[in-house]
Amino acid sequence: MTGNPYQDDRGNKDASIVNPHGAGSIPLRRDHGDAHPAPGGPFLVGQGMTGGYGKGPDILHDCTVAVERGEIAVIVGPNGAGKSTAMKAVFGMLNLRGGHVRLDGEDITALSPQARVVKGMGFVPQTSNIFTSMTVEENLEMGAFIRTDDFSDTMTQVYDLFPILKEKRRQPAGELSGGQRQQVAVGRALMTRPKVLMLDEPTAGVSPIVMDELFDRIIEVAQTGIPILMVEQNARQALEIADKGYVLVQGRNAYSGTGKDLLADPDVRKSFLGG
Repeated sequence: MTGNPYQDDRGNKDASIVNPHGAGSIPLRRDHGDAHPAPGGPFLVGQGMTGGYGKGPDILHDCTVAVERGEIAVIVGPNGAGKSTAMKAVFGMLNLRGGHVRLDGEDITALSPQARVVKGMGFVPQTSNIFTSMTVEENLEMGAFIRTDDFSDTMTQVYDLFPILKEKRRQPAGELSGGQRQQVAVGRALMTRPKVLMLDEPTAGVSPIVMDELFDRIIEVAQTGIPILMVEQNARQALEIADKGYVLVQGRNAYSGTGKDLLADPDVRKSFLGG
C-alpha cells in the first residue's frame, strides 16, 4: 500500500507523527495445518464462548466477538470484565466449556495456540511480548520461525511500517521505550504473515502521542486487509478507530455495534466512557 494511508475518518491526523514512508503491503499467508470445515460467518469469530482457566469458575458466559477482513474490532469494558480472557479464549489459551472458534471458515476450537499460529493467527500479549536481550532485528527474525521461505521482503515491510525499528535494528530491544517495544511486538507478529492480528492492550503504559501513533499503524495494517481484534483500555480512543466494538461486563456481551454507534450510545457513554 502506498500513498496516504488515511482513506477514511479513523485515526489521528497529526501530520507530525504520520509514517513518512508509507506502509508496505503485508501479504496474507496461506493456510497450513488441519481444521474442520465450518463455512460461512465472520472471518474470525469466537461464538458463544463459555469457560475459564483450568478447573476454576467460568469467566466468560456465552460471549461472542468477531472480526471481518480489513476490519478493526475492539473489545472494551471495565476492569475484570473478561476482555483479555475473551482474547485468550479465541487464541486457545483456555478450554471452552461452550461455544466455538472459527477462522476463515474453519472450526479451530480444538487446536492449540501453536497450531493456531500456523493456521494464521498473530497474537501480541500485553506483557512479556519481546525478547529484551535480543536486538530488534533478532526479535523480528524470531517472528518468522514458522516460515521456510525468504522473509526479507516482510522484514522490509515491517521496517516501512515502523521506521524507528529500522533505525534501532541493532539495538537490544530491552533498551527501547515502551512504545517502541510495542512496535517490535507487533512487527514480530507480522513477520508470520498472519491472516488475523490479535492485540491485547497494545497502548498500555504509553503516552497519549505514542498511543495515537500506534493506533495509526494499526489502521495501516488493517487497510492491507488483515483483520485486527484488539482489547484496549483506552475505550474512547479505540472506538474512534473501530469498525465494530464489543462492550463486555462480567464476561458477557453488554453492548455491541459500530464504533461510532457505541460512542453515540448514551448508556455506553455514561457507564464506560465517562459521560
